[in-house]
Amino acid sequence: MTTAPTQTAPTQDFSKLLDATAADTEALLDRLLSERPEQGEIERPHRLIEAMRYSSLNGGKRLRPFLVVASAAIFNVPREGALMAGAALECIHCYSLIHDDLPSMDNSDLRRGRPTSHKKFDEATAILAGDSLLTLAFDIITRDEVHRDPTVRLLLTRALARAAGIGGMAGGQIMDLAGEGRFGDKEPPDVAKLQQMKTGALLKYGCIAGALLGQASKDQYAALDAYGHAFGEAFQIADDLLDVEGDAAALGKPAGQDAALGKTTFVTQLGIDGAKRRLQDLLSQADAALAPFGAKGDTLRAAARFVAERQN
Repeated sequence: MTTAPTQTAPTQDFSKLLDATAADTEALLDRLLSERPEQGEIERPHRLIEAMRYSSLNGGKRLRPFLVVASAAIFNVPREGALMAGAALECIHCYSLIHDDLPSMDNSDLRRGRPTSHKKFDEATAILAGDSLLTLAFDIITRDEVHRDPTVRLLLTRALARAAGIGGMAGGQIMDLAGEGRFGDKEPPDVAKLQQMKTGALLKYGCIAGALLGQASKDQYAALDAYGHAFGEAFQIADDLLDVEGDAAALGKPAGQDAALGKTTFVTQLGIDGAKRRLQDLLSQADAALAPFGAKGDTLRAAARFVAERQN
């Protein structure tokens, strides 16, 4: 695996840190998604593995694994364990993208500039690939390589389930669909709560996973939890702004999808200028949350600025 600094990082070095973690995550996922069965498995069907690999490899910034690695580095957690936890989180994220793109959800044809999984393969294969990535995530997060202490692995597993499930990402997705009027009368959702669940929960998990791996104190955990909350909302506001102002070629998917689906977003609620002001407030909140960590929080500070300023 490549080697990258694990403590502090000047802003100008952030892209190198992000790229290094992405490369390490890519290599790890490539190994985890091999066709060779693990102990206890009977066979890994070629078409299923092919679809899982198609939707998981060669794409994305790997921001969620990066958050795990960067937050764990504050506590000098071995990089290999943090990368394993990050890979589990990335499997959840990739599964969610496959399912979000389905005709029954957002009905998207493009993801990261390529045909979506159900367009490349078919709907049944895409559903099963998503299901399998979700299941693989919990296989990975419970492995001994993540952390030597089984209690830490248990806490990581429970937190991941809650971030991905009813009260997190999946719950947020159904709230989003309800806001489109899928189940009757259209009723504008509580955008902040919806975001905290659908998008923010997995991003925040990336931050608190580092605290759990590092067996942080109660105050340290609370600080990373607060940072993760601000980070998640900042990410979504930036995403909403990109959907309005972004370029489809840079985004790798059609722009203006939220408006086409009639979604209520931070931009529709706050306006473009109001959303940009809120984004700056969240950057200040993220910075304040990291104050207890001093220079060790610099990488996470740079990550917050990166999501606020991203173009895709």
